[in-house]
Amino acid sequence: MRHFGHLAPEVRQRLFHQEPCEFTADSPARLLSAALGATLYSPATRPRLADDIVKQARRGVVSMVLCLEDSIGDADVAAGEANLVSQFADLAARPGAGLPLLFIRVRVPGQIPDLVRRLGPAVRLLSGFVLPKFTAERGLPFLEAVEAAEAECGRRLFAMPVLESPELLYRESRVETLEGIFRAVDKHRERVLALRLGVTDFCSSYGLRRAPDMTAYDVQVVASVIADVVNMLARADGTGFTVTGPVWEYFRMPERMFKPQLRQSPFLQVQAVELRERLIEHAMDGLLREISLDHANGLLGKTCIHPSHVLPVHALSVVSHEEFSDAADILRPERGGGGVLRSAYTNKMNEVKPHRAWAERTLQRAEVFGVAREDVGFVELLAAAIPS
Repeated sequence: MRHFGHLAPEVRQRLFHQEPCEFTADSPARLLSAALGATLYSPATRPRLADDIVKQARRGVVSMVLCLEDSIGDADVAAGEANLVSQFADLAARPGAGLPLLFIRVRVPGQIPDLVRRLGPAVRLLSGFVLPKFTAERGLPFLEAVEAAEAECGRRLFAMPVLESPELLYRESRVETLEGIFRAVDKHRERVLALRLGVTDFCSSYGLRRAPDMTAYDVQVVASVIADVVNMLARADGTGFTVTGPVWEYFRMPERMFKPQLRQSPFLQVQAVELRERLIEHAMDGLLREISLDHANGLLGKTCIHPSHVLPVHALSVVSHEEFSDAADILRPERGGGGVLRSAYTNKMNEVKPHRAWAERTLQRAEVFGVAREDVGFVELLAAAIPS
């Protein structure tokens, strides 16, 4: 699989100075953690889940989470588990289907070995598990269950803890909670692919919900948590982990939100369509701003609950030609002694030692998302990537 792999080769050549690399579920963890991109969540109870997965892969999705937790009711867990087993068997019978990285979000540690056993040979399609409401105390049993399941099935299985607990949100317990989380994930570093932020749960603790024109960073109590998570868990000194961006809750408004009488008159119909387009643009603007702020705050990838979010996340993750030029200049072997140089674009200072970590991360992102040509920007990438 590869980002923008659903585009024709000639289109990729037109868009990219350096094309995204190819990778598989067996690629190194360092590469996969950067390549997750827009991770699309889907309830495990969907009756045509196998078809949905194949369809989304053809549209550019490279990672999906099949959820047995908050997205389904308590009474539906057993049915969701059974459906997953059936749908994985269906996928396993489709050779060459080109599947994304698949993860299962569980509720309790015991589900992990149970599902691995029930999946049987189809476990080869599974990349790992998403671990909810992760703290040191609650998280270690999950991580140990992943380790045991991996040993039993003989396949590498990753864990993606979700940071969403009240202990992490509350100021009086935050530092202690983060320290505990670090100890837990550091102990299992080789199988922790990324840490995911559960911002919806953070907002819930205070009865908050951000509007479509506001990002997670506009909600100060949430922004403070993100800052501390990055501070303690995403450092660029070799101790940090990939931390992914929070979910965006809004997507295209359905036609039914407009009253039927608006469509009885051609004049009112035009007004309704124009209003709908403005609302869609308004919601998309919030998403684009949040993705940009994710990157500025050290987050990579994003939790997504709607397919329309995937391509904007990926298009904004492509490294610009200017970023690539700066990063490559900074990391030239002859710059090892440090110093300051003017960028090739002659619009900024590149200070070699302070900017080195940024440059390394930028080239890692360039490897998996590619580098745009000098005259190609977000709009061109998005327009080309949207299925016709």
